[in-house]
Amino acid sequence: MAATHTPAEDLACLRLARTEGIGPATFRRLIARHGTARAALAALPAHAARSGRALTPFPEALAEREMAALTMLGGRFLFLGTPAYPPLLALLEDAPPALAVLGNPALLSTRQIGLVGARSASAAGRRMAEQLAGELTQAGLTITSGLARGIDAAAHEGALAAKGATIAVVAGGLDEPYPPENAPLQARIVAEGGAVVAEAPLGTAPLARHFPRRNRIVAGLVLGVVVVEAAPKSGSLITARLALEAGREVFAVPGNPLDPRARGGNDLIRQGAHLTETAEDVLQFLPESPRDLPLFAPRARVEQLAEHRAEPPAPPGDPTKVLELIGTQPVAVDDLVRRCQLSAPSVQAILLDLELSGLVETLPGNRVARSLS
Repeated sequence: MAATHTPAEDLACLRLARTEGIGPATFRRLIARHGTARAALAALPAHAARSGRALTPFPEALAEREMAALTMLGGRFLFLGTPAYPPLLALLEDAPPALAVLGNPALLSTRQIGLVGARSASAAGRRMAEQLAGELTQAGLTITSGLARGIDAAAHEGALAAKGATIAVVAGGLDEPYPPENAPLQARIVAEGGAVVAEAPLGTAPLARHFPRRNRIVAGLVLGVVVVEAAPKSGSLITARLALEAGREVFAVPGNPLDPRARGGNDLIRQGAHLTETAEDVLQFLPESPRDLPLFAPRARVEQLAEHRAEPPAPPGDPTKVLELIGTQPVAVDDLVRRCQLSAPSVQAILLDLELSGLVETLPGNRVARSLS
């Protein structure tokens, strides 16, 4: 994607991101193949014809209206592939194509630590979250959390009390504060130099299915996640798992084994999370960058595909042959290239059409599998 965006390209990015059937991974593949969002939008009819699936670009007028509404609210968009987009989040294969931000967008590129936990937090848990947040901000870190009741709210409040920086990632639209009682906290975060971030469009209610997507953004923005009180199977543990998958550190505050709210954190410690009682326990293990894991490497992949954009289009090949080699178990794209005896650009083009038709899905690690839906 181009290093700088014109307003027309920004609008095209938003339209592509909002087009039904275009998820984050498909958005990235389309940009990698076509170079710009405007070119990708222009190519959608051809992709639709090959895949047999309708792909109607999001209306330009609705995208313009959404951009104007966000501007009126005092916010702005950050688009994947532009300099202002947070670099750690961009490492996720399913990084949001468009982020709506209120407040200071530059905070999203600072060194961050996630601090999350139970909504029904104990008084001791809230005090711990506030203390950790205050001490970690004084050490130069930005505190990132989800604006939920309990530990999340305490983390934001602790950062603000210490005159530090904090980021709230919300599950709905920026104009739908949740929970409602935290609307003043959201406004205070913005007013005191922090930032509030949303992937969902304005007007989106924070439904239950939106929260795991919110959690992946928290995990993707930060260098590590601290869990303070979490029941088994809680959203905080989802955030911790996503952080591990992204090569980030995981920390957990130990708790009373008789308290169900401590069980999730204690389990994390047994599984290898850093036992955390003070800010120093975090600082001594927090790296300068994520661990080097064999995960999806978007920049390398985009650059590799960009090399082929100036070449004549490769022969499309046989999509049936490629599909036959893909099962429900993930397979590496590099293996498909070898087994198909087609060029890498041809296989990428076929996979894009299969993905747009809903037959395959892209997975982390540059792998694909048959779609189960």
